[in-house]
Amino acid sequence: MTAPEPRFIQLSTLTSYPAALLNRDDSGLAKRILFGGAMRTRVSSQCLKRHWRTADDEYALANIGPDVHNALRSRAVFEKRIFDPLVEEGLPDKAVLAVLEVWGSALYGKKGKEDEDGGNQSKSKKKKTDDQNEEAKSLGEALRRKEVVVLGLKEIEFIRNKTAEICREANGDPKTAAKLVQDRLKDKAFKSAFNELKKQAGAGVDAAMFGRFVSSDPDARITSAVHVAHALTVHEESSEADYFTAVDDLLTATEGGSGHLGAAELTSGLYYNYVVIDVRQLTANLEGVEPERWLAADRTLAARLVKHLIHLMSRVSPGAKLGATAPYDHAGLVLAEAGARQPRTLANAFLDPAPLEAPDLFGRTVASLTDYLASMDAMYGGHEQRWLACRIDASAPDAARTSVPELADAVEQCILQAGGDQ
Repeated sequence: MTAPEPRFIQLSTLTSYPAALLNRDDSGLAKRILFGGAMRTRVSSQCLKRHWRTADDEYALANIGPDVHNALRSRAVFEKRIFDPLVEEGLPDKAVLAVLEVWGSALYGKKGKEDEDGGNQSKSKKKKTDDQNEEAKSLGEALRRKEVVVLGLKEIEFIRNKTAEICREANGDPKTAAKLVQDRLKDKAFKSAFNELKKQAGAGVDAAMFGRFVSSDPDARITSAVHVAHALTVHEESSEADYFTAVDDLLTATEGGSGHLGAAELTSGLYYNYVVIDVRQLTANLEGVEPERWLAADRTLAARLVKHLIHLMSRVSPGAKLGATAPYDHAGLVLAEAGARQPRTLANAFLDPAPLEAPDLFGRTVASLTDYLASMDAMYGGHEQRWLACRIDASAPDAARTSVPELADAVEQCILQAGGDQ
């Protein structure tokens, strides 16, 4: 059978964590979801992506290549990475501020004090009066956004250099500088030069993977190419309140008691996780081509990113309560599927929660997953190329049995060789 076009790479994993609190809600408890009539423990996609994005090991996104970097995500990007360095170089702070306020509004919309204070204008006026003696300090802080700004290092460098150029051209006059940047932003060639930077991962490889929303400049937006589901337990939630104390080394011996009493929720579970990589969109994001022309584009970086993500998804754990629970594990099963038809999760293999009382939870879960996959193939036909890595003896329909490193390498080659490329 001819290998299917790998437009979509689907990844499914099973990972077990004992006595952990992987992801908390606003009340400090484990995040949950009702699924199949049973409450499950879950880990949010935002949590998973954050840990994969910032992982520091041989398969970190930063280790993909010398010119590859992550985006910088912060409300203070304009302040910390552009305003402060330019003022330190000797450029007039008010002129720099005027340029960056216009630029920030052009990308993300206007940000007034009303937005920042939630509509409390009297509080805003009082704060302005209180801060009059710290004007130099507050100028930079005025650039902080209500939302997190996502910019790549090349984009930050572009804005910083152009801001300096405009401030010098305006001879440090804020009004002139603001007018100059407004004129620049109306120029199609100028805007195009900035938006071209998102190609070749100029906006950061993680922005190319997970997308970026820019409210006021549609051309600067990036469509997400990696779709991450919330991980959830294959069984009903299993949790317990952990009551703990901290012993006071100096007072306990003489006065008794403890220095601190507290409680935290701990959970345990076997989690199913699911990720879809739209290779066509990822290639378009990285190389600046139309998605329909992805097979004719250079897919080297896209394939390498997918390889790294497979390793990260298999081995990087959410990092909450590290010191108290050591929540580290590697996936016990990794299933990769490459194909062109619309993806579908295998989470419904666990619509009926796996019983916790019976032995061999992992073995039963693997069997449920592979049986469900076989039933879906029987209903729709099997159209994907598959690879399976599992710590126990298991098989999946039409899946080559392999190790995780070999699986990641095989998926990388599958992407590179798509369309007959060698």
